[in-house]
Amino acid sequence: MGFPEVRMRRLRTSNNMRRLVRGNSLSIDNLVYPLFVRPGENIKEPIASMTDCFHFSPDTIVSEAADVAALGIPAVLLFGLPSRRDEIGSEAWEEEGAVQQAIRGIKKTVPELLVITDVCLCAYTQSGHCGVVKGGKVDNDATCELLGKVALSHARAGADILAPSDMMDGRVGYIRQTLEENCFHETAIMSYSVKYASAFYGPFREMADSAPAFGDRRSYQMDVANSNQAMIEIEQDIAEGADIVMVKPALCFLDIIARAKERFHCPIAAYNVSGEYMMLNAAAEAGFLEKEAAMMEALYSIKRAGADIIITYFAKEAAKLL
Repeated sequence: MGFPEVRMRRLRTSNNMRRLVRGNSLSIDNLVYPLFVRPGENIKEPIASMTDCFHFSPDTIVSEAADVAALGIPAVLLFGLPSRRDEIGSEAWEEEGAVQQAIRGIKKTVPELLVITDVCLCAYTQSGHCGVVKGGKVDNDATCELLGKVALSHARAGADILAPSDMMDGRVGYIRQTLEENCFHETAIMSYSVKYASAFYGPFREMADSAPAFGDRRSYQMDVANSNQAMIEIEQDIAEGADIVMVKPALCFLDIIARAKERFHCPIAAYNVSGEYMMLNAAAEAGFLEKEAAMMEALYSIKRAGADIIITYFAKEAAKLL
């Protein structure tokens, strides 16, 4: 049968009709809001490279987290900055580090809000690389040992989910073993399993001053041309103990999200990264598109591809619309 018996427009005649037959739903429950914490007190500073994003100190981030929780958003993702950097990024696992203080403050004030923490060394090392540099190269295994220390410090502070973003081989297994040995059996791992060496991280790297001092990260982050490797990365991380796996960035890799959703039976997260966020903001500010409509369309595309969890700087704006 074809036209005129089949008229697809019959199911688009009104808002309620469209709602009734909508194939995918986007919910506040799907959203995670990233937050940035730095040492100090009474700090809430706008981030020049990222619209409506701020650096917070551990005391002020608590109020922001409470506002996020009040919107119904279930989780925040914390990124930290240090007061100093060294060759191994040692401030990343200090008990009184900015992230550790922020975790404790948030869990005390809004205990129901899930706290996810980025586990990486790039913002803490002098090199700006995601691990320990030896002989001009990032040492994979030595880095895993330090990431275990970072993860354990976050778990001790009260983090609900640890999110290693470094792309070292075997780090999920090392972190899981460290958690088990220290009786953090219920602390979850959300692995940045598929993190591409993308051009869309620019605004974030400017914000965190985390661009590598030499070379780039292509020796450990994924080549943007590859997709089969992404499935291997996810499979390995699940085998090592990841509870949630992530694809990053989101919009340029919707095909990877879809493949992962079809193949693996665990929650799939996707990171709507800073470059994607600012690309849309810049176009809206220039008058080229309507921001709210474009924002929701982008988020629906990520959900439609198969993401269960969407990490996005649009979370608060989207939550108000949803």
